[in-house]
Amino acid sequence: QVQLAESGGGSVQAGGSLRLSCAASGSTYSSVCMGWFRQAPGQEREAVAVIHRDGSASYGDSVKGRFTISQDTAENTVYLQMNSLKPEDTAMYYCAAHSGWGCDLDSDDYKYWGQGTQVTVSS
Repeated sequence: QVQLAESGGGSVQAGGSLRLSCAASGSTYSSVCMGWFRQAPGQEREAVAVIHRDGSASYGDSVKGRFTISQDTAENTVYLQMNSLKPEDTAMYYCAAHSGWGCDLDSDDYKYWGQGTQVTVSS
């Protein structure tokens, strides 16, 4: 089992920045990939960014060039630096750990999920 705890959400004006953190505990060795996903009310869950333990990362098209995912493997923590935020970035952001050895943007492949942290961007 892997437990995930997100923090860092909040409210910000358009153009601002936020940094999310996700601390993993438990059997963290069982997952080589962690990611961030988001879901706005009435919309499907969307992949934001994922990062492999080797440091390679992938991003959803809507956040490329604005968001950066990083990790501290010693602390089992993943970060999401969000810059140039837009109102359409408003959503609940979830941290997730992959169920296998891959590292893709398909949320169905992620077995462990945090409770989520709300990000609200006002215009």
